[in-house]
Parts: sequence; structure tokens; C-alpha cells
Amino acid sequence: MSTLGNALALAEDEAVTLVSELIRIDTTNTGDPATLVGERKAAEWVAEKLSEAGYETTYVESGAKGRGNVIARLAGADPGRGALLVHGHLDVVPADASEWSVHPFSGAVQDGYVWGRGAVDMKDMCGMTLALARHFKREGVVPPRDIVFAFLADEEAGGLFGAKWLVENRPELFEGVTEAISEVGGFSITLKDDVRAYLVETAEKGIRWLKLRVKGTAGHGSMIHRDNAVAKLAAAVTRLDQHQWPVIIRPSVREFLDGVSEITGLDFPDDDIEGSIGKLGALSRMIGATIRDTANPTMLSAGYKANVIPSTAEATVDCRILPGREEAFDRELAELLGPDVEREWIGLPPVETTFDGALVDAMTASIIAEDPGARVLPYMLSGGTDAKSFQQLGIRNFGFAPLKLPADLDFSGLFHGVDERVPVDALKFGVRVLDRFLRNS
Repeated sequence: MSTLGNALALAEDEAVTLVSELIRIDTTNTGDPATLVGERKAAEWVAEKLSEAGYETTYVESGAKGRGNVIARLAGADPGRGALLVHGHLDVVPADASEWSVHPFSGAVQDGYVWGRGAVDMKDMCGMTLALARHFKREGVVPPRDIVFAFLADEEAGGLFGAKWLVENRPELFEGVTEAISEVGGFSITLKDDVRAYLVETAEKGIRWLKLRVKGTAGHGSMIHRDNAVAKLAAAVTRLDQHQWPVIIRPSVREFLDGVSEITGLDFPDDDIEGSIGKLGALSRMIGATIRDTANPTMLSAGYKANVIPSTAEATVDCRILPGREEAFDRELAELLGPDVEREWIGLPPVETTFDGALVDAMTASIIAEDPGARVLPYMLSGGTDAKSFQQLGIRNFGFAPLKLPADLDFSGLFHGVDERVPVDALKFGVRVLDRFLRNS
């Protein structure tokens, strides 16, 4: 093995170690400032690892104590070219240890996997990125253009103290950036006869975390009431839950389905699009959610005593909206809920770009070099990422955190799931792909 090969192999091994160590730093983001832990510790740890390798880092707490963000820039050969942003978030969603086979913050490396909360969302990409950033600095690698590495807080609660805050308050940290890569893309699915397709995220639905509020007349629970806030809210939530939003096939979804059809021979006719998507197995949950808007009730709150009818009832609804559908969604929502249901929300916009250009070519070439015969396809993410904030700076965003996955692994089910884990071999594959990609993009 060449000296370069030895150095890259060390970076592969280091990525596994860094992912495990990052998982052991509990960065649970509940969305409640009173119960947040670990983001500062993780950010300071990342900053130390970058500084050890020779980077000048910028550590920013985004207007709230402990919400740490770290940014570093590696100078490229052509300072006149637009820079590339490689970003990841350090926070994770909560985990109940009693439900797991291993402790969710153990970072255990066993059975060929790194286990723990954040293993795929997204300390895997953070660990690979950090290992390569250190590798490039140690080896004196000069990429074709500047690379900005960003490790961010609060993505799991909308990035209000992470990407969104930085875009609004410290945009100079991303000066010159024209394109970006981050999570939930570049992973493989096995479609036919060991033919793998790697899915690059080119679009994602918008987010609207909606709070509904209904007012009624308070009173004693033993009496007859015709103005019950709980009952009115329940009826409104039921209407919303049972509503069928229109099917709309965006270009990213059509390109994905056409690619799958070409590889497998499966048909995805417009008159049975939902039924045919069901042929995709576990992936059908995620792809099926990208052909229409969704509005799923997630929380209910009302009352304080069994025999007291409250004057107010509230519900929280997680709405995900297709690109180009925001105004139509609002009109349908108003018709469904009626004038008596108050609405307020926190929203983040959809993201959409085309699957073309030099960066896409570099992604494809990097994948094919490591997995000859593979296909690279675009797709739309039903969830959301920090790309929603970075697009406000005119940055073109992609999901590209490459992983070569076992055919029988339900990867999409691991996001926010029990026993979240990432294959060790997939991390090493991802380091090799990203190394090639960053050297040639």
C-alpha cells in the first residue's frame, strides 16, 4: 500500500473512533432549553480536534448559553472559485435506554457496527468529515477550492440556535460559499441482483410545526355543554388527520422513480403511484411521503382536572409541504380547520435543486470509483435539514453523506429509531468516497 493509501486507511480508522467518541457525548436536544445537554461539550471537542491538526477555528454560541457551533476553513488552490460547505449537526433526538440493545450513548463498536443515538443522524457524517479535515491538514492536501467545515447546534429543533442563527447573524463565516453537502444522501439501496443505487438528496419538503388552539366555555364536567374546547379541537384534528392531500410528483421524485424503473423493470404508473411505490419495501415509507403534503397530529394538551371542562385546548401538528405548495397548503388548511381554530407556527421552507452540474458529476464519479456498476439517483427527503437555512444565502444544497449499506438493513427506520447504528465498513467506504470527492470538486 502506498504512503497515501496508508494515510487514508488511518483516516478511515480514525473516522470510526471519532464517531464512537462523538456518540458518547450526550447532545440530546429536547427543544426545551431547560433540559438541553452536551452541545457545548461536543462543539469544544470538535474545535480541539481541528486545532490539533492545525486549523484556525471559530467557536460561536448562538445567542443562547451552551449552543455551540464550530466553523473552520481549508484554503483551496483557486480562491476565486465558489467555496464548498460541508456541514453537520452535533445534536441528537432523545433516546430511552430501556428500549435499546446497547446504551444509546455508549458508542459501542460491536458486531460490525457503531451503535448509539446519532450514529446515522448525523454523527456518522460529522466523524467522517472531521477525520478527513484532519487528514487533509496533516497531509498538506490543497483542494481545488476552499472548503468550509461547519459543525452545528440545534438542527433537531429547526436550527434556531444553529444554522438559522448563523445565517442571520454571522453570514460572513460562509463568505463565498456557493454549494453545500450534508446529511441524508449518498447512502445505498440494493435494488436488483446486487445492483446498488446511491440516493443524493436534491430536494426536501418544507416544515411547518403548527400549533392549533380552540377556545370554548369552561364549566363543570357533570353538566351539558355545547361549547367544549376539547371536543371542537378533537373534531378539527380528526378532519386534518383524515384529509387526503393531492398527489404531486416533483421532478426529483420522477427522476428517482424513472431510475428505479430502469434498473428493476418496475412500473410506477401515475394512476397507481401509491400502490406501485409500495413495491420499494422499507424505502416506501420515505418515498411515499414525498408525493403529497402531510399533516400529522403529534401532541394534545387540554384541561387540568377530570371534572372541569377547560376553556382552551391545544394541539401540535407536524406539517411537511412539497416545494411550490405552500400557498395551496395554507388555503386547504384554512378550509379544513375553519374560522374557530387559531393557528400559529414555526416554519422552514422547502429546498429544491436540479440533479446536474460539475458537483453532481464529482459525486457520481466518486461513488462509481468505489462501487463500480452502481447507479446514482436524485431523491426528495420527506424530512428536513439545515439546508433550509443555508439556501437563504444563495447556496445550492445536496444531501451527500455516502454509505455503502447491507441490502437487508432498514436504514430509513434507524433515523430517530431504537438501536440506531451504522456499519463500520460503511463509514470507511464513506471516508474513501468523500476523500475522492473533496479532492476533485
